[in-house]
Amino acid sequence: MSAVAIEPMPSVPFTAEAEPNDESPFVVELDQFSGPLDLLLTLIREEQVEITDIPIARICEQFLARIHTLGLGQAADYLEMAARLLRIKVQMLLPRHGDDDAWDDPRAELVRRLLEYQQVREVVDVLEHRGEERRRRFARGYLVAEPVAPPASPLSLSLPELLAAVDRVLRLLREPDVHDIVPRALDVEGAIATIRAVLALRASARWRDVVALDAEPWEVLSALLGLLELARRGELRLRQPRPFADVEISRDAASEAA
Repeated sequence: MSAVAIEPMPSVPFTAEAEPNDESPFVVELDQFSGPLDLLLTLIREEQVEITDIPIARICEQFLARIHTLGLGQAADYLEMAARLLRIKVQMLLPRHGDDDAWDDPRAELVRRLLEYQQVREVVDVLEHRGEERRRRFARGYLVAEPVAPPASPLSLSLPELLAAVDRVLRLLREPDVHDIVPRALDVEGAIATIRAVLALRASARWRDVVALDAEPWEVLSALLGLLELARRGELRLRQPRPFADVEISRDAASEAA
């Protein structure tokens, strides 16, 4: 068997999803090859040989050199394929006995798997090509997702959890604003004197004539109580033409006559 010159290949980074000592299977993802069959098929295409008549010795050496270059010493799938190629290579080197028609080609199983993988790979390439054409032809649409209300669920809360939640809420609340209210006595007698003084000058008056615009609340209340007290005594009459209208104050004619 003649020696075959092997050209060094550039190293290709690969990622391992699990450590070798981990119980999960060791998974290798390469940018160029998706598995040992893909690597083997690539080598066959590069060598431009027929799949049904694989030069197993040359392909085996190429395969071993490639997995060594790519650092696939811990990839079980690639090592299993390398062992399979070495076994086929040994079987091919053994002397043949009897008729050649009765000899079983040890490459038959590998050729069958390669043909099946080639068919699947061609289908995948066609689908990827059509998908790429569709992405170039049609723009991507964007549909705004309608908000979905979360399903109502019964409240499941224990008493300690409820008390803890109440305590957190109370801690967040601000201190209530406290206002100091200073009591102030009403001056009804003073208001009555003011009303009488106004009615002494005119026969009728209005609410604003006995209450100033900037009057304090206690002054307004004192004037109101003074008007009611004088009306009760019959010294004046109160009249409001319509709701929210100014109150009209007039001296009682009957009281003046008496």
